[in-house]
Amino acid sequence: MAESKPKAESKPKAESKPKKGGSKPDLASILGLVVGIGGILGGMLLEKGELRHLYQVSAAIIVLGGTFGAVMVTTPMNVLVRAVKHFMLVFFDTSQSPAATIEEIIEYATQARKQGIVSLEQAAGNVADPFLKKALNLAVDGIEMSQIRSIMELDLSLVEHDGEAEAKVYEAAGGYAPTIGIIGAVIGLIHVMQNLADIEAVGKGIAGAFVATIYGLVTANLLYLPAGSKLRTRMQVTVQTRELMLEGVLSIVEGLNPKLIRTKLDAYLAEQHSGGKKAAAAKGGAAAGQPISAEG
Repeated sequence: MAESKPKAESKPKAESKPKKGGSKPDLASILGLVVGIGGILGGMLLEKGELRHLYQVSAAIIVLGGTFGAVMVTTPMNVLVRAVKHFMLVFFDTSQSPAATIEEIIEYATQARKQGIVSLEQAAGNVADPFLKKALNLAVDGIEMSQIRSIMELDLSLVEHDGEAEAKVYEAAGGYAPTIGIIGAVIGLIHVMQNLADIEAVGKGIAGAFVATIYGLVTANLLYLPAGSKLRTRMQVTVQTRELMLEGVLSIVEGLNPKLIRTKLDAYLAEQHSGGKKAAAAKGGAAAGQPISAEG
């Protein structure tokens, strides 16, 4: 009788690819910059001005170089490098959709409820987001809920600290640029005053001297300050999404039903959307001297 062949070991099912938020253009930032510059240039053209009058390489070198130098003196090099690397986040949104995050967490919760939380070890290795990956690994390792919360909240505080530091780099640039522009205008006027014999050249020189001031004001108010605000907003969205991830993982560790977890996270998501409106209403009520109800 022929020997029976050993049964092939059952292979684990292939895990689904990690979900990524992707990168999509931020139309608000792109269109805002286009509309802002277009409005300034359009107004100039309506006043019969010529665009060539705004083209001065020397003024651009003074403003951009002086501003960057001042920021370098103000900012630690590691923070400056991070801020430069993250500049494209002003024009591109790489954050993961909160709704997609909830669906991903529900999948892990369903698997943990059926097969045990240890079964998430392989899935945790394929998670794209490093924060969620770390939280799931801690859960799989059997770390207590209080310790998981403490460790991950420390990570969140570091994200907030780093994001705030990067936003302040551009806010500092927005503060320096107009002043450097004035310095450029003064340098131009000094050059003009040395050649007072030619009255026509003096007029052109004075007009050209103020181009540096325009460069400083435009870059500060259309680029640097808005970039700082947008990076701070990106950081806040990241923190909110990761808080949602943390609540989801802790709910899995607690052994809650996936339907209950979904209800919990959906309510948390709704709170995120309404938080900005409630804060604005509270601020407006306080400014008007009206009492603010406890219910918001």
